[in-house]
Amino acid sequence: MPKNFYITTTLPYVNAEAHMGHALEIVRADVIARYKKLIGFEVFFNTGTDEHGQKIYQKALENKQTPEAYTAFYAEKFQDLLKLLGVVETEGITRNFIRTTDASHVKSAQAFWQLCDKNGFIYKKNYQIKYCVGCELEKTDSDLVNGCCPDHPNRELEIRDEENYFFKFSEFQKPLLAFYDKNPDFVAPNFRFKEIRNFVEAGLSDFSISRLKAKMPWGIEVPNDSTQVMYVWFDALVNYISAIGWPADLEKFTKWQVETGGMVQYCGKDNLRQQTAMWQSMLLAAGLPNSKTVVIDGFVTGAGGIKMSKSMGNGINPVDHIGVYGTDAMRYYVTRELSSFEDTAMTAEMFKEAYNANLANGLGNLISRVMKMAETNLSEPVTVPEKTIPQEFFDLLEKFEIQKATDLIWQKIAEADKMIQETQPFKLVKTDKEKGVEIIKDLVTRLYTIGRMLNPIMPETSKKIKDLVKANKSPAAPLFLRKD
Repeated sequence: MPKNFYITTTLPYVNAEAHMGHALEIVRADVIARYKKLIGFEVFFNTGTDEHGQKIYQKALENKQTPEAYTAFYAEKFQDLLKLLGVVETEGITRNFIRTTDASHVKSAQAFWQLCDKNGFIYKKNYQIKYCVGCELEKTDSDLVNGCCPDHPNRELEIRDEENYFFKFSEFQKPLLAFYDKNPDFVAPNFRFKEIRNFVEAGLSDFSISRLKAKMPWGIEVPNDSTQVMYVWFDALVNYISAIGWPADLEKFTKWQVETGGMVQYCGKDNLRQQTAMWQSMLLAAGLPNSKTVVIDGFVTGAGGIKMSKSMGNGINPVDHIGVYGTDAMRYYVTRELSSFEDTAMTAEMFKEAYNANLANGLGNLISRVMKMAETNLSEPVTVPEKTIPQEFFDLLEKFEIQKATDLIWQKIAEADKMIQETQPFKLVKTDKEKGVEIIKDLVTRLYTIGRMLNPIMPETSKKIKDLVKANKSPAAPLFLRKD
């Protein structure tokens, strides 16, 4: 079996600036992509922008722009964000950025629709629903809190009464449950798997997959019906296979979706139903292979668990923080200070405290101390054994336990600090040079191992550490300057 691996984020919806949730998801997917590359896989990494739907259409009109100009502006911003987050060209990783307005995606979405229709899973009917434009989702009474969408309480629900096409979601309860039974690791973490299983077991309702073009023209036209455009979710979900060539390039599709055993998807907990039930049913309807694993992130909240928002004044712009602290500092915070699966509070002050304690005073200080001792006391660079990373590190990343894997790195940092404190090799070399030098060599090996482990987490810092060890030089300046 070829060692190929396909991982994708959800596509950020381009109706606003990037937020910490986007940074979290993109960085974590990149960590797993780099880890897989590290252990010998050829990797395809997909991300991009979701550009259709009513929210974007309304925002474009509010800004006196065409939807095309509006989405192009934000797509470029998200591409810039990827670079700032360290998601850059990497040997062994094919990086793909898809826009749902791309001509190839439009053709793929229409072909997917036609296949589901041919297989008998699409029909047309009149209906009336409560609809949240903020979520771009229908809402049942059980979804609402005090008559409002809990995620967008300030938005008035729309009552929609029109004739649209529907997807026969109701027919997939048994097939989905059978798929879940056959794939016990399909959703990570397990408590989210139980949540979606309970949702499916309670029964499924067909959902609308089109909108009247006369009311909302910004979308992909439904095949053979120019009066309707595809519902944004139906269109956007197809990106996961259009990105890898379906249906135009089946050789590429086979390489990344069939031979890999399926894609790995990262998404937020508000995407649980869409990614683990709706999308999987759509794939079943089309007779295409399902995803392999869907990893569900928690939310990044403000202090006290309050949802971040501009109106609350507690939002954190990842671009601004990267400008102050750097790319790897952001990657550190996302991987270690934020829970892998639960909601986590974050404030600007918390970020600064973590940076100073664990990067400036922690890792940065260790690098300076060890390499200063090495440069002063060793006549040549230390030759480090090829395999020094503990298996536990790989095992944790294999289970998407990124926070625990990063904690393990900082455990190694703490152990090296303790060794310096207890043995004081900088003094020992003056009284017992041979023993002092051996301890310094040991510390350099430990530091190089830390550098290796940082490869998927903080790639820039990883390279700097390894370059310093290979040159037997101390850094000219601290790698992480304290912030006051």
